[in-house]
Amino acid sequence: FEGVIDLISMRAIRGVGAKASESEVPAALQEQVNRYHEWLEESAAEGDDELTLKYLEGEPLTSDEVRRGLKLGIASGKLMPVLCGSAFNLNGLTALLDFIVGEFPSPADMPPVKGKNPQNGQEETRQPSDNEPLTAFVFKTMADPYVGKLTYFRVMSGVLRSDSHVWNANKERDERVGQIFFLRGKQQEPTPAVHAGDIGAIAKLQETSTGDTLTDRAKPIILPPIEFPAPVYSVAIRAKSKADEDRLGPALSRLAEEDPTFRYYRDPETGQTVISGMGESHLDVVIERMKRKFGTEVNIEELRIPYRETIRSKAQAQGKHKKQTGGRGQYGDCWIEIEPYPDGEFLFEDRIVGGVIPKQYIPAVEKGVREAMRRGVLAGYPVVNVKCAVYDGSYHTVDSSDQAFQIAGSLAFQNAAAKANMVLLEPILKVEIIVPEEFLGDVISDLNGKRGRVMGTESAGTGRQKIIALVPQAEMVRYAIDLRSITRGRGRFSTEFSHYDEVPAHIAQQIIERAKRERAEAEK
Repeated sequence: FEGVIDLISMRAIRGVGAKASESEVPAALQEQVNRYHEWLEESAAEGDDELTLKYLEGEPLTSDEVRRGLKLGIASGKLMPVLCGSAFNLNGLTALLDFIVGEFPSPADMPPVKGKNPQNGQEETRQPSDNEPLTAFVFKTMADPYVGKLTYFRVMSGVLRSDSHVWNANKERDERVGQIFFLRGKQQEPTPAVHAGDIGAIAKLQETSTGDTLTDRAKPIILPPIEFPAPVYSVAIRAKSKADEDRLGPALSRLAEEDPTFRYYRDPETGQTVISGMGESHLDVVIERMKRKFGTEVNIEELRIPYRETIRSKAQAQGKHKKQTGGRGQYGDCWIEIEPYPDGEFLFEDRIVGGVIPKQYIPAVEKGVREAMRRGVLAGYPVVNVKCAVYDGSYHTVDSSDQAFQIAGSLAFQNAAAKANMVLLEPILKVEIIVPEEFLGDVISDLNGKRGRVMGTESAGTGRQKIIALVPQAEMVRYAIDLRSITRGRGRFSTEFSHYDEVPAHIAQQIIERAKRERAEAEK
């Protein structure tokens, strides 16, 4: 990467800052550069009626006219500039900064911001002027190793001064403002005030987080929050040591506070700590920052799918627990009947007649059945959609107890489940995918290979299609990576839970065998 070509001045630029040098466009690139310059002129002309007329009459635009058209187009939101450069050797950096200074609109040229008055719910506006009431929008939060929590903000109107008090309109809390800083790369330059249009940072705000509005308490306003995309990729993590485990919770909390697209939770079913983000690279960066900033190291684990087990037929079985020791023994005996219960998770019925099992032991039988269902039968996953009735049994006046009948209930369920045609269920997700039309066929083919069922497609705007499908969650674990590969980074998707469905027999067998191996290893 040697440098960049400025399509406005039609000069090649190599190097950075004082060492940057300009030269003629290389002859090998001249034809391509001319073509791109013509496209740039066309885009610039669309920003101004006078320039549009001149362009349509076939007259070339001057460099100043191109700059004027670009500036107007960017300010109106019609144009989205794209510049290239190298982060490795910084080629193109000088051209980027010059373009930002010269062509980006001044805050004073922008329309007033709109927000809602929290006191009356009415929409209000703020002009980008120092004479307006204070309105500052918090767009980023970081954990700085030296000053602690660092809040980044942009003053939309008014002036935010050091050593003052501001009102957090979102949290309805007063915040004390200490020293305010301008940020120059890694350097923090103290400043007495930040004026309308400028960006600054404050250390150690107690209540403020990303998306909040800092304002004048007498004239509050809440600006619309940034709409962050929902995470699309998740992995499970486990602390490497006991010390790492103690630091893990606070580290994840700080990282989530800094990055609204990062989320974490502990899955109560699988017992795993799950982190979610925008892709594999995003989570790699999060894990690296966890180690560098918070001294917390983790291992990545395979994400466990919350499968379920259920029965497909009716069955009856006995559960009998009899144990005689030197003193008082244990005795519990019950017969239960189980059958599919599609209307709910679980229903327990007492059909005992004649007192063959005393009333006080019936709850113990139910507790034992529930415990057996929680542990699972096939692969250790919870059993659902079962109706269970206890209808017969026996007891001992001395040796029977709640514990004995709880064990008997658990044994009875295990015995009955073995005869009730048990199957494995998997979570099915409703997936909405938006892709360019040219990738539609490849994406649908990939979904079919993931056991997905395409429910339909519809237009999602010019040149884009929305695909709606039902796909097993087990097939979606790495879908963010797969979709990026298929669509060259131009596709996006969202998911939500739909329902549980039966796992195909050959896949279920693999899951069951893997669960047996894991149990055997855990018991060693």
